[in-house]
Parts: sequence; C-alpha cells; structure tokens
Amino acid sequence: MKENLIISACLLGTPCRYDGKSVKKIDLAPLLERYNLIPICPEIYGGLSTPRIPSERQGARVVMKDGTDVTEAFRRGAEATLNFAKLNGARRALLKAKSPSCGKGEIYDGSFTATLTDGVGVAAELLISMGIEVFTEDEMDKLL
Repeated sequence: MKENLIISACLLGTPCRYDGKSVKKIDLAPLLERYNLIPICPEIYGGLSTPRIPSERQGARVVMKDGTDVTEAFRRGAEATLNFAKLNGARRALLKAKSPSCGKGEIYDGSFTATLTDGVGVAAELLISMGIEVFTEDEMDKLL
C-alpha cells in the first residue's frame, strides 16, 4: 500500500502561488510509484486570495510587501495543513522551497529584495514540530 504524501499544490501545476502561477518543475512519475499525492496550499487554506501581494517572514510575523500583516492567515493555513495531514495519515510532506509558508532551510529574509536567509516557513515549521518530515522539491531524492 502506498504512503500518503502531502505536497504543495503549486508543485503539481495548480496556479495558487502569490503571482497566480504554478511552479511545476518536478518529475511526478517516481513519486506516484511510491506515494498517493495529497495537494495542499496553506496560504489558500488560510484565506488568502490568488493572486496576492507577495509575503515574507519577518521573525514570527508574516508581512505583505505593502506592509499588511498576514500572520494570522498564515497560522490558520498552517493549522489547516496539519489537520489535513493528520486526516490523511501523512507522515511526510513535499513543500515549495523558499516560501513563507512551505520553505525549509532557506526563506526570503523579509526585506523583499530576493535575499535568502536561514529559516523555515510557517506551515513547514508546524508540521516539523508535530513530527512530520518535511522536504522541499530540492530534496525530492530523499523521498525516493
């Protein structure tokens, strides 16, 4: 029986990113052999629209480029993602790198200058804290 894998919907081709686009750049065939793919989008789950103004983490807060604080939307989306993972018995997640929701290892630094810093997105952080293994598309080989 295949394991369920939570995966960022944008990686599957769903146009749910802040810019209304997707980032499908992974070969799904090897994943589909081993996993049932369960698409998620924490930012949509949190109530944000598509397209939307870009957001970045600034410490514990998440702020849009126009200064709007969207921390609560990101937290709601993270909680919904965790609940979705639990309902589906998912022990692993493949999430979008560098995202303020899904990033792991490096995220944008909150200055909106495309500068990366060590960090983790809000949803990824919650999943990890609850024992769910999180990988980005740059680490897909570790899932196979």
